[in-house]
Amino acid sequence: LVSIGNICRSPIAEAVFRKLVTDEKVEHKWRTDSAAVSDWNVGRSPDSRALSCLRNHGIETAHKARQITKEDFQTFDYILCMDESNLRDLNRKSNQVKDCKAKIELLGTYDPQKQLIIEDPYYGNEKDFETVYEQCVRCCKAFLEKPH
Repeated sequence: LVSIGNICRSPIAEAVFRKLVTDEKVEHKWRTDSAAVSDWNVGRSPDSRALSCLRNHGIETAHKARQITKEDFQTFDYILCMDESNLRDLNRKSNQVKDCKAKIELLGTYDPQKQLIIEDPYYGNEKDFETVYEQCVRCCKAFLEKPH
């Protein structure tokens, strides 16, 4: 799960997905991680508002921001991102990887409410983080329900 800085949207999506697969008792079938297309926040914890939002829903995360690697494109089956800018960056990076096996998609393509883009809440408020959380829950549930 990828966003620009890996401190807001993607760690929320990662934590949501991890909780869903744990609740469904299928965590052994999934390797879940999140990363950034940029190197701006490498090593940092998620934004305090993201952590607070997750905590409000009973979810904890110890994620530290990292940048996506060539190995990610070779080992993950899916790389799901938050917006068109991420999608462009990831497609460009994947073209430089020899044996890219990852299917790169917008996480929002799975949203039953058809909200294709998960907007960056960084410059917003707590309500914007809650919107991201709700979108991630809808999209991750729908993604999990499809055959893989």
